[in-house]
Amino acid sequence: MILAAIGFFSKSSKVEDFWTEILATDMLVRSRSSRIYYNKNFFSYPLNFTEVLKKLGLMKSFCCFLSYVKAKIKFRKKWRSFEDWVINHFGKYLYTIFFKTYTEKVWGIPCHEISADWAAQRIKGLSLMSAVLHSLRPKYFRKNKNIKSLIESFRYPRKGPGMLWEACADKLVNMGGHIEMGKKVVRIEFNQENEQPWETFYQGKDGIFSIKSKNIISSAPLRELITEYLHPRPNDAVIKSAENLKYRDFIIVALVLKEKHQFTDNWIYIHDSTVSVGRIQNFKSWSPEMVPDNHYACYGMEYFCFENDDLWQQTDDHLIQKAKYELTQVGLAEAEDILDACVVRQVKAYPVYDEQYAENIQVIRNALKDHYPGLHLVGRNGMHKYNNQDHAMMTAMLTVENILSDSSIYDVWQVNQDAEYHEIAGSDQNEFGLRQVPKRV
Repeated sequence: MILAAIGFFSKSSKVEDFWTEILATDMLVRSRSSRIYYNKNFFSYPLNFTEVLKKLGLMKSFCCFLSYVKAKIKFRKKWRSFEDWVINHFGKYLYTIFFKTYTEKVWGIPCHEISADWAAQRIKGLSLMSAVLHSLRPKYFRKNKNIKSLIESFRYPRKGPGMLWEACADKLVNMGGHIEMGKKVVRIEFNQENEQPWETFYQGKDGIFSIKSKNIISSAPLRELITEYLHPRPNDAVIKSAENLKYRDFIIVALVLKEKHQFTDNWIYIHDSTVSVGRIQNFKSWSPEMVPDNHYACYGMEYFCFENDDLWQQTDDHLIQKAKYELTQVGLAEAEDILDACVVRQVKAYPVYDEQYAENIQVIRNALKDHYPGLHLVGRNGMHKYNNQDHAMMTAMLTVENILSDSSIYDVWQVNQDAEYHEIAGSDQNEFGLRQVPKRV
């Protein structure tokens, strides 16, 4: 469970109610605390205007302001890349300090090669002025709770997000459902002549088995679904589009150390090119029960990589030594305080938004719609959309609504498509908390 530390927060009452239903007494309310490490200083996130002024110094702060003003004067209505978008909204100086290094660590590609969709979905609701005004207001008067980048609290399961899925599994079984554990899907076949046109083949200890169905809901990585599992195989253009989809993989080195209260943040974002670690999280800050002994802490050193690149191929021992060294380099521990460690590797942690991804997805969507009815894509990897947790769950909820109604009532691809929903809650929300989406097709 240590891999999936993420706050539970949603503007959708439907999603929030679902979390409450499943883990009624096991959801803690936790204060959000994040910081940015830059130039051997820690900056509160969201940025605090007074702190930035003090730690950056008057000259650098003035350069940030001038750069911001210049960007506003030359503001362009169209942009192509993440770099274009951020410079357009924050100025080049702030982009270089607080966006470029960390973003390129996460994605492993230059910011000018990342689609502007990434910025539009992740940070559109946060502007420089909103951050400054937010930091200057007393807490009682802060009203930016609708900006996700500025939320100050969230819910979190006592023992991590795995509790939610364990509770869901138990409830499903108690309602008469069946879950196949430890099985691997090897093939998904479609035959429109059958009343139940879909047949899923899966490998178990005792051989290969199959199950027939009218519909399939897939959260499997879209690239592998198209290129490996789906039969009959799509045409060459669809296969090529799927093969062009890229993923970013993930390594976390969990370090157990003596508790000296070096930091209490949920996350620290490392904007420093001299170390490889991209983000450091404190599991005890997510929930005290994640580290049950008060004498110890557990920090997660997060590394973003591509499967089989140099970092991925390093041994666990080498990665542990690297993580220990880098933790001391940023000043969050002494080497002698680190007592134990383990390494967790996660493939396809993040679907990549490059310049061609939207075109590739559209080719795949058209093919599935025309030739594979009843195949429903949901979730982050299933749709190759870097949605938040609540948005990913919402795509599944709406898909179920579509199946039960035997019609496409909702366009699940519109979930988080309107980037403003991601950060700003509008007044025209429906029961799913979306701004005019999901909309009827």
